[in-house]
Amino acid sequence: MESSGRAGATESSEDRRLRRTLGFRDLVVYGLLFIAPMAPVGVFGTLDAKSHGAVALVYLVATVAMAFTAFSYAQMVQVVPRAGSVFAYARAGLGEGPGFVAGWMAMLDYLLIPAVAYLFSGIAMNALVPSVSRWVWTALAVLVTTLLNLRGVRTAARVGFAVLALEVVVLLVFAVAAVVVLVQDGARRGWLSPLTGDGTFSSTAVLGAVSVAVLSYLGFDAIASFAEEVAGGAGKVARAVLFCLVLAGALFVVQTYLVALLEPVSSARLAAEPVRQGSAFYDAVDVSVGSWLHDLVAVSKAIGAAFAALAGQAAAGRLVFAMARERRLPHFLARTDSGVPRVALLGAAVVTTVAAVWAAQSADGLDHLVSVVDIGALSAFVLLHASVVGWFAVRRRGGRVRPLRHMVAPVLGAAITVAVIWEAAGSAQVVGALWLAAGLAVLAVRGVRARGAA
Repeated sequence: MESSGRAGATESSEDRRLRRTLGFRDLVVYGLLFIAPMAPVGVFGTLDAKSHGAVALVYLVATVAMAFTAFSYAQMVQVVPRAGSVFAYARAGLGEGPGFVAGWMAMLDYLLIPAVAYLFSGIAMNALVPSVSRWVWTALAVLVTTLLNLRGVRTAARVGFAVLALEVVVLLVFAVAAVVVLVQDGARRGWLSPLTGDGTFSSTAVLGAVSVAVLSYLGFDAIASFAEEVAGGAGKVARAVLFCLVLAGALFVVQTYLVALLEPVSSARLAAEPVRQGSAFYDAVDVSVGSWLHDLVAVSKAIGAAFAALAGQAAAGRLVFAMARERRLPHFLARTDSGVPRVALLGAAVVTTVAAVWAAQSADGLDHLVSVVDIGALSAFVLLHASVVGWFAVRRRGGRVRPLRHMVAPVLGAAITVAVIWEAAGSAQVVGALWLAAGLAVLAVRGVRARGAA
């Protein structure tokens, strides 16, 4: 009987353990898949109009701004190398309550952003093949990526690498085609205009656009969710977070610089005619290069969106798994099967599908969903920065306090994040506040039950 008890305990421990199978390349693949190498395509027109044409400068500044958040992730993942990312960091640096709140707010991002990506994929494929309903494409994307995630993180990373390679090849084709056109026909705007603007330069306009551009980077933080599945130590995760941000920033700056030079419409006209903004990237490619590149980019975006959802779903599964393992969510969600958190992944997939259906049935559902996702991620970032200060400067668990690394950098990062939240849509702020209130209520109920049990 005694040996049976020990075997049961061992089995229980194994049921909540993840396998270390990922390498540096796999981490970067997940991060870039989640961000999407051509993320600026959909917001180029909006940013060009808001920044008075200085869209490449906007992404340059946005990369620097997001570097503070990446640096905070890099610091915390090395001292708290746990699945759950910001949930685990806030627990360690700030305490149980803030840790739960951080995880709760991050769920808005990790659970809902795949819904946005799946819907984008379905809409894009339906535009290319109108005879097939967008719901067929959306359902197919959900099915394929969920099955890949259930197969395990390593399998999903291998397929994701192939998709990411495709996206990078398409981006290179665009870059080469753009350079050829610019050499042959010249630029439609000034060669420095993507950095200085095509009219009157305005630092206020640039900073206003930066508050939108930083949202293109959401997803690189998902890398930290795989800390318990990396072979080679947490330092590899920290390097991957920083490398992914820098690489994504470089890709964003280059592609927006090139398309801004090809853009036949001035930023002032884009600002005066908002209807042009959504398709501005594609319109510039059509006029300058040809519709073949437009279609190639569209297909790449459609496939890329589905696999951005794959990365998001994988990160969501790890967050739910980590919170359930610490009994902050129902404990059955912490079970693993051959080192894969399949129950948590399936739960995340269900929530994602329901959110996508809701967004599609509401006239402005997609816009609201995107805004809510952003609020969740940004709120979690604020607590991430606070965790760095709490762990290193307040609790002094990291040895000697280094003011620039442990106080100045995270405080600046938090200030930037709060500024972006302030600029968010009012409806998103309200939903974010309601979600936070619901989380605080759950936390209060759990506290009462814990005291009653004691």
